[in-house]
Amino acid sequence: MSLKDQIKRDQLPRHIAIIMDGNGRWARKKGGERIFGHRSAVESVRQVVEAAGDLGVEYLTLYAFSTENWKRPKSEIDGLMTLLTQTIRNETKKLNENNVRLLAIGNIADLPERVQKPLTEAVKLTSANTGLQLVLGLSYSGRWEITDAIKRMCSDAREGKLDPDSVDACVVDSYMASAFMPDPELLIRTSGEKRISNFMLWRLAYTELYFTPVLWPDYRKDHFYEAILDYQRRERRFGMVSKQSGAFTVNN
Repeated sequence: MSLKDQIKRDQLPRHIAIIMDGNGRWARKKGGERIFGHRSAVESVRQVVEAAGDLGVEYLTLYAFSTENWKRPKSEIDGLMTLLTQTIRNETKKLNENNVRLLAIGNIADLPERVQKPLTEAVKLTSANTGLQLVLGLSYSGRWEITDAIKRMCSDAREGKLDPDSVDACVVDSYMASAFMPDPELLIRTSGEKRISNFMLWRLAYTELYFTPVLWPDYRKDHFYEAILDYQRRERRFGMVSKQSGAFTVNN
């Protein structure tokens, strides 16, 4: 039985997030520049988006460019922005064919205009699609998202739109850039690194973490299926004990 056929469709995570890591190391192993690794990774994105959509995953969030990535050499940033622009333009038709809706979170205003324009167009062109919601984290970090939410909460409090005494976790959540989607049940990080790198800090409170040594440009559908199967073998207790009423076991 194939890995895909072993997956229990009624126990799929609604939301899977991926930290796509290892492009630079992959390129070095091949004797190329870092941008060569980034270009080669586009196929990995295609494979995972197709696999997630085919399985029926509702949300797939990809950490595409972090706020910290702005510190990289200008030549690499320029190459990444060009690649991002080309990929968005080239893949929009395919997203529509597969009923995939494209969304983005992050400080989008910091992106060059040449990226913002095709991104805005792709988001609009795919807005009616009802299948997989593909979310790109662009100029994004968990601390940025929390800081941005706090700023907007303070502004509303000053204007009398928010009572500070009413603030609880649900109110804070509503101010997050990612408020439109559920928390990820599964976070995948490639390349063997075991950290979350300032990604979705608010939403990862009870997310299952899965680390793989596979470098992102080598990542394919079967690797994605392996991560989901590992998730389905876990027990999710949310701070409770196994037999406590309301505890959720994935593999029940």
